[in-house]
Amino acid sequence: MIRVLGCSGSIAARCHTTAFLLDDDILIDAGSGAGELRLDELARIDHILLSHSHLDHVLSIPLLADTVMKLRMGAEGPSSLRPIHVHALPETLDALRKHVFNGVIWPDFTRLPSADHPILVFHEFAVGDVLTFPARGGLPARRVSVLPAAHTVPAVGFGVETPQGLWVFTGDTGPNPALWQALHGQQIAQLVIETAFGNDEAWLADISGHLAPQSLARELAQLDGEVCVYITHPKPGEVPAVLSQIRALDSQHLIEPLREGQRFHAPAKES
Repeated sequence: MIRVLGCSGSIAARCHTTAFLLDDDILIDAGSGAGELRLDELARIDHILLSHSHLDHVLSIPLLADTVMKLRMGAEGPSSLRPIHVHALPETLDALRKHVFNGVIWPDFTRLPSADHPILVFHEFAVGDVLTFPARGGLPARRVSVLPAAHTVPAVGFGVETPQGLWVFTGDTGPNPALWQALHGQQIAQLVIETAFGNDEAWLADISGHLAPQSLARELAQLDGEVCVYITHPKPGEVPAVLSQIRALDSQHLIEPLREGQRFHAPAKES
């Protein structure tokens, strides 16, 4: 199951930035939406997959580490700590080390409570990798493909394998021919794709590595057949206008706004 914790391009009441929970132990991006989880749910997270280094996608990691460190530590102390594994591009992990876990913005939880037994362990991946996470608590092994994205910093998207095909999250991206090449011939169950700006700010989308409805329409034209498309990342208050502009340009696909609290189940059906 994939649960939408946050899908807004910024914050306001009931608007949280990007975070998805895969089953109960894998967080895909760690925006402010992660704060919607209960304490016991936060303590069950074993893996975090990051699309890129921008604040709206990583801001919950420092607080999460601080919140759950004691809960994930056994009676034996630091040696029994179950770490949280953070998976990302090398550039993303380097940005976290330099700009977040630097002792100035936040303590270095890659060395706390001890250097030998930290709460956060970093793992590099590359575009094209397939990450496999083991079966757990009756859940089958999960496979997640690392997909290309085109943003202002090194970035990726993700494809989660389901019985009905891939649940695809593009991450933050502008026009992205490499993504459609990677997805060619594959069955797509759902496509979660960003549209951060309306057409009146298409110029801003272009220079900031995002999509607007007119550029999204050109991207969707590269899909093979009809696909269920969910729009993520518009700013609070702008969802109706952005959706209206998209639907005026694309009548081939079922296009809906992604909503916080939405759940995608296996076999891949929206709840």
